[in-house]
Amino acid sequence: MTEELTIGALSSASGVAIETIRYYEKSGLLAKAKRSHNGYRRYSSADTQRLRFIRRGRDLGFSIEELKTLLQLAAHPEQPCAQADELVQNHLHEVKAKIRDLQAIQQVLEQLQGCNSHNAEHCRLLEALDHRHCCTPVDLSC
Repeated sequence: MTEELTIGALSSASGVAIETIRYYEKSGLLAKAKRSHNGYRRYSSADTQRLRFIRRGRDLGFSIEELKTLLQLAAHPEQPCAQADELVQNHLHEVKAKIRDLQAIQQVLEQLQGCNSHNAEHCRLLEALDHRHCCTPVDLSC
């Protein structure tokens, strides 16, 4: 007989918060739990494995829809890997774009730091946000 887990035990075993487990059930990533005679959710070790897979995918930034696709592929290991590879390539492209955006933000913030003004009227950040360039030539349009 397989051991059944409560939602709390599943949370501990998988590293996924209880509310997130409920959300994954509602979104279809995790099958609705069986219920005990008293109405408590009961989960299996397969649910633990599935949640760990989902958590690792979320840690890598994959969306719920992307994870549904990956779970479908994992359930059918005879299928070709091309779809998973396409997801990885698309996701990597998005991550690289976010990194470029963050680097641009970093450059602007580095230009804005270290303001020596004694009052807010000439604060570099406030001037830049208000498009007043009294003291610092900073372009926030990037």
